[in-house]
Amino acid sequence: MEGQSVEELLAKAERDEADKLQRITVHKELELEFDLGNLLASDRNPPTGLRRGEPPPEAELRALARDNTQLLINQLWQLPTERVEEALVARLPEPTTRLPREKPVPRPRPLTRWQQFARLKGIRPKKKTNLVWDEVSGQWRRRWGYQRARDDTKEWLIEVPGSADPLEDQFAKRIQAKKERVAKNELNRLRNLARAHKSRLPSSAGMHPTGHQSKQELGRALQVARVSTASVGRFQERLPKEKAPRGSGKKRKFQPLFGDFAAEKKSQLEMLRLMNSKKPQLDVTRAANKQMREEDQEEAAKRRKMSQKGKRKGGRQGPGGRRKGGPPPSQGGKRKGGLGGKMNSGPPGWGGKRKGGQHQGGKKRK
Repeated sequence: MEGQSVEELLAKAERDEADKLQRITVHKELELEFDLGNLLASDRNPPTGLRRGEPPPEAELRALARDNTQLLINQLWQLPTERVEEALVARLPEPTTRLPREKPVPRPRPLTRWQQFARLKGIRPKKKTNLVWDEVSGQWRRRWGYQRARDDTKEWLIEVPGSADPLEDQFAKRIQAKKERVAKNELNRLRNLARAHKSRLPSSAGMHPTGHQSKQELGRALQVARVSTASVGRFQERLPKEKAPRGSGKKRKFQPLFGDFAAEKKSQLEMLRLMNSKKPQLDVTRAANKQMREEDQEEAAKRRKMSQKGKRKGGRQGPGGRRKGGPPPSQGGKRKGGLGGKMNSGPPGWGGKRKGGQHQGGKKRK
């Protein structure tokens, strides 16, 4: 009995090992195409249910997904690995499949004036620790901001310099100097933004230091001053007859990055439908309006060309009131560039045919 139990245990262990190997090893008629950079595996083998013309059952689809995932994991274990913070990770290769992007690639932020100078001179930024030792409090404190080290705003006594006015308030002078530094930093920030957008910015006083300010400079300075608030001029009071600012632009609205999965699924499916559709979408109303505008422009250009051509061919009149290159005034008929053409209606003096009268020429020019 003991020998049989041992044999049964060995057989069971062999079966379990075979099941494990069977789960790891997957055989496919057509090899899968892998894009390990995107963790993508493409299976071109049709399911057995589709071969018989029947919809595949749920169990078959689950087994197919498990086998393809197992093949993808087997490929990942063949990649070179490295240890990062006590974790074993695999280095993925560059992706080969180009996936569509919903939003455009963000543009790189333009360099500030100091960054351009530092790059030109080869100056590299030095990283400083955020905490420094404060000898007054005997603690490690922040370098800047609230409760920073060596905070001189908490002093109740300030030594008056020898070259300063003894009656001058040093506390007010320190506060004013800080306000000037903040204003200077804000002006430099606005100048960097203006340089990035390639637009002109008024000086620190709001206008250029010239004798007479133009209307454009005053308007630009007024517009900059109005939007230089925390609400970007939204709650700024206006004059009784002042018009709304033009060219302020509209705020771009983006969809949330997470949470609304139904809207994201709908937008992605719509994008795939447009990419797979062979016939491009055509706005009939817009196309008809464009065609009508083009026809109107062609007709207007043709009429303008004909009127200019008629003026060039008109010529001048001779000394006897006769137009050079045309019939005498007493004759009717067709005439190039004049008003004495063949007409069925109009006043009698315009050279057209009149019933019961004689033909007259065009009107003489002085």
